[in-house]
Amino acid sequence: MVKLLIGHKGSGKTNKMLQIANESVETAAGSIVFINKNHRLMYELNYRIRVICMEDFENITNIDEYIGFIYGIISSDHDIEMIFIDSILKHADVSMGDLPEFIERLKVISQIYEIDFIVSVSAEKEEMIGVNFEGCEILN
Repeated sequence: MVKLLIGHKGSGKTNKMLQIANESVETAAGSIVFINKNHRLMYELNYRIRVICMEDFENITNIDEYIGFIYGIISSDHDIEMIFIDSILKHADVSMGDLPEFIERLKVISQIYEIDFIVSVSAEKEEMIGVNFEGCEILN
């Protein structure tokens, strides 16, 4: 399932993601991955969460490459249960116009591999034009 944390900058999305991720460690049977733009949150996450900083992968510049990157993460660990993506609009030149396709592709990956995606988006629901929220859960 794709779960979304939406709201403008400063609305507490990242803190909520950190809380959910750290709490999930206690009950997760599989691996948890947290994708962030930079290294800033690394020490706020439980040591059992794999943190990936997109600054280290600056050549990923569009959603096709980003989705390929996610497939690479999945192929390296078949036990992934959850993937957190913090502030997707700050990664890989992803824009509001890319969101509908990106979220649809995450839904497909989620179904095939039985992985929950928790994605934060710095926008209100009304601004996410073209996004099909069917099959998504809004967490806030």
